[in-house]
Amino acid sequence: MYQKIIDPNLIYQCSNFDVGEGGGVETYLASLFEHRPHEVSDRVIKSLDNVDQSQFKLLHIHSPDLLLQLTGECPAVFSVHNHSFYCPSGTKYLAEQRTICDRNFSYLGCTWGKLIDKCGSRRPLRTLRELQNTHQLLDLLKKVKITFLANSEYVRQELIKNGVPPEQTVTIHCGISVPQTATVPLSLEVHKNHRILFAGRIVSDKGLEWLLKTLIHTDPKIQLDIAGEGWERPRLEKLAKTLGLNDRITWHGWCDRDKINQLYQQCFAVVFPSVWPEPAGLVTLEAYSRCRPVIGSAVGGIPEHLRDGETGILVPGNDIQKLADAIHELYRDYQKSRYMGEQGHALLMKEFTMAAHVNNLRTIYAKTIAEFPSRAKKLYSIPQAK
Repeated sequence: MYQKIIDPNLIYQCSNFDVGEGGGVETYLASLFEHRPHEVSDRVIKSLDNVDQSQFKLLHIHSPDLLLQLTGECPAVFSVHNHSFYCPSGTKYLAEQRTICDRNFSYLGCTWGKLIDKCGSRRPLRTLRELQNTHQLLDLLKKVKITFLANSEYVRQELIKNGVPPEQTVTIHCGISVPQTATVPLSLEVHKNHRILFAGRIVSDKGLEWLLKTLIHTDPKIQLDIAGEGWERPRLEKLAKTLGLNDRITWHGWCDRDKINQLYQQCFAVVFPSVWPEPAGLVTLEAYSRCRPVIGSAVGGIPEHLRDGETGILVPGNDIQKLADAIHELYRDYQKSRYMGEQGHALLMKEFTMAAHVNNLRTIYAKTIAEFPSRAKKLYSIPQAK
């Protein structure tokens, strides 16, 4: 199918993720295409099977299953967006223990983690399939010689711990598209609204339960806006009712771009309470783009975007008292809230715009193309998944 449309002078993105609003990867890809340079095609390749890969200038792969289809006939890089490359459940979080998993992949350790520590799905067939997929992906390391692009240093170190040679890894932090609407610093009037914002999927790993249990220990004037949907919403709505929080919470559900922008603009701080090790987390950057400070968990890649005491406040995961203290700190101090929001916006514009991210990618693309053996044909052959 792709034989007729491949332009050997262009770089192609390869992904089975949707491109558009949705999860973090989908939003990232939409922004990446919006800012793509002239040497990158506007087409997304969803399969590399039965394709003459020697035609490509370079392939930028985003989905692990497409990594399995490489033949080694062209330069390629692989973006590691999450933990699924080395963690069968993709979470690195042991729900039963409420702790982040520090194990490397192994059949025994990960089976124990799933069945005993409640890491991800515990359905037998799905568990077996996830274990096999992770084993197959890690086995690729013996055959594939491409560059792995980690979206945080945390993810890069996890790759190295699980067998990826350090010289084949590079950290390239995500960027975002700066909103077209005018961005203004936090005003005293908005600060007096006493609103905080949670934006994300309503699932257990995102820490909304922790935030709800914390809210009852904060000043009753503080209101919480929740933007997002997820399978945990019914349970957490019942919890909020049990905790007597119904009059302090607004459940907005899924929000389009205009609505989410409005919610960012009317809060004095954004709370990012993930309990799993977020690979990166775009919420921090989205808050910075609206000049809002972030109260975030000190887990995964979040601390690489959040400068504690400067652009926001880092708190230990699942610590109710520390989270309540952080919320009160910004609730009671308008000047500090405004200052942190302004510093966050300055940091975003300096380091984390999509334009800066694309420039970093272009440098990696050029290096990868220059170092690829031009006469190499089928340097490695990767067996297809059955």
